[in-house]
Amino acid sequence: MFNPRKGHHRFTSPSALPTPRTVATPLPRAPVWLFDLDNTLHDASHAIFPAISANMNTYIARVLSQNGETATQAMIDAARIGYWKRYGATLLGMMRHHQVCPADFLRETHDIGPLAELLRFERGLGRLLRRLPGRKILLTNAPNSYSTEIVRRLKLHNHFSHHVAIEHMHVHRQLRPKPSKLMLRRLLRKHGVAAQRCILVEDTLANLRTARQLGLRTVWVTQYLRVSDPIGTAPLPRTLKCPDYVNVKVKSVRQLPARLSRLR
Repeated sequence: MFNPRKGHHRFTSPSALPTPRTVATPLPRAPVWLFDLDNTLHDASHAIFPAISANMNTYIARVLSQNGETATQAMIDAARIGYWKRYGATLLGMMRHHQVCPADFLRETHDIGPLAELLRFERGLGRLLRRLPGRKILLTNAPNSYSTEIVRRLKLHNHFSHHVAIEHMHVHRQLRPKPSKLMLRRLLRKHGVAAQRCILVEDTLANLRTARQLGLRTVWVTQYLRVSDPIGTAPLPRTLKCPDYVNVKVKSVRQLPARLSRLR
């Protein structure tokens, strides 16, 4: 630069020049994962669902027989499966039409003995969850005591920031389990997260459809599904064709790290 007092130019070395300010590119925010439990993180169809289904049949038969008539298997199936299709959970139909106590229903239907003898699951689930960026929330229509025990036996209890069981799914004092949009909206507000940041990992298409309608990204897990499960789920399509409301279909949750780019 020119110094008028000395009458000559003084040059400044490039290293002394101020560094131009750069604007850092913000990193994408980590997603929030909502993981289902049964038939997503373990194989419930193998032995657990048949045991719950048998308890559910016994419970429904007792309720239907309170008027002195014998409940046939057709009547029991109509209640268990029909209420599931109509309300999203057999429990909701039993509450609405037969005034059953939800705590009593959940306790008796999930009293299936030592879970260690019934549980089947893949190894390495803990390593999988550690590899996935972002928070993980367990979101299950199963009761709290049952799902807590399953997660403990899977050794995944330290990987979830929150555990949302069916007892926690009340909206305006009404039980609203999956696939309730009201419950999902309330969950998002409670945790202060936008729907676009959430990824629901599920085996049940009805739950994935509702989530996608709200703007969540969706992962369909298929390896534990049966053509027809006794618990009261809808018959499974034989082709397992991926619906348009499913962003990613995986056989196993262990495939999730390789599919992250398709969920961004």
